[in-house]
Amino acid sequence: MALKISNRDARRLWLGAQGLSAAPTGPVDLPGTIRRLGFVQLDTIRVVARAHDHILWSRNQNYREPMLEKCLGQDRHVFEHFTHDASVIPIEFYPMWRRQFRRLEEKVRGWEWHRGMLDEEGRAEIRRRIEAEGPLSTKAFDTKIEGKREMWRRPPHKLALDYMWYAGELSTSHREGFTKFYDLTHRVIPDHHRETEHDDEVQVDWLCREALDRLAFGTPGDIQRFWAAADLGEVKDWTEANAEELVPVEIESVGGQWTAALAPADIEVQLEAVPAPVSRLRILNPFDPVIRDRNRLTRLFGFDYRIEIFVPAAKRQWGYYVYPLLEGDRFVGRIEVKADREKGELSVHNLWHEPGVKWTDARAARLDAELARMARFVGADEVVWRTD
Repeated sequence: MALKISNRDARRLWLGAQGLSAAPTGPVDLPGTIRRLGFVQLDTIRVVARAHDHILWSRNQNYREPMLEKCLGQDRHVFEHFTHDASVIPIEFYPMWRRQFRRLEEKVRGWEWHRGMLDEEGRAEIRRRIEAEGPLSTKAFDTKIEGKREMWRRPPHKLALDYMWYAGELSTSHREGFTKFYDLTHRVIPDHHRETEHDDEVQVDWLCREALDRLAFGTPGDIQRFWAAADLGEVKDWTEANAEELVPVEIESVGGQWTAALAPADIEVQLEAVPAPVSRLRILNPFDPVIRDRNRLTRLFGFDYRIEIFVPAAKRQWGYYVYPLLEGDRFVGRIEVKADREKGELSVHNLWHEPGVKWTDARAARLDAELARMARFVGADEVVWRTD
């Protein structure tokens, strides 16, 4: 018989697994935080802070933006590659990422828009330049787009750089601002990680186990989507092969429905120890791992969230970049806030309460405290309310 997990416990397990239960204070252990999360998505948009910096700050509010660049470009505690999107991944996971290079190399070759990249000789010339000159960004090359210019089109050298990066021939050496510098992989990834090899079966087993640990519970689809580095069929085969050590569970949604899922063998121990999240109110990033899987978010929390950056302004329900508000284990609203770093100002433009949420003085004070913390994070001197 499947173990039933109440909605409250499911929410707390998930938030605890993703580092959003305890107070986000204390010394910053950046490699440890990224290892516990599995990866952190990178994104260029900076309305307040870029997604990766915001996600890390939500776990420890002593984090500051230069720390991740040092972790990547100097200390080599992480490497960059593609999960469901561009991400930083713990460097010790590199041997388990080898098949992902092959998967993405094959996939990129099939993308229509990538067929305009440089041929093998052109790519060899890029490698020769990088070998001789050191890490280079796309700005070091000057091939041009031929034909009609469209938003998604890239110059041939950029497509070639990305192709070699997907395939593992090149790696991200460092970033300046948000500009990526490519280098030969053997000069970026330490030898003992680069030279360690495992067969595909071992890598798929690792991907599934590590995903389930970080999910606390999940369907095969949840497990597959976590890294997006294995096919759903491979994940289903893994669950069947390891059925004896996985625990069948039923997860209660916020509306009282039950969904069949799987959990690690120690799930009952986890349930006995699962803590109630601290009561502080947090402003989360739209790309936060707890937000990213919209179906899981809606099922567990009843919070219907969609980011509207690609929605025409006239059709947006909320706004271009709106942040979810998490209080304890409940989403209580959403906020539109922007940072003007030159003026030293963090401005609030809209605040929406979730249905059924009473906006008490205590809740308002918690939001004010979080806004003050966010202002310090981005170097703003004041918080200004510009709501109508």
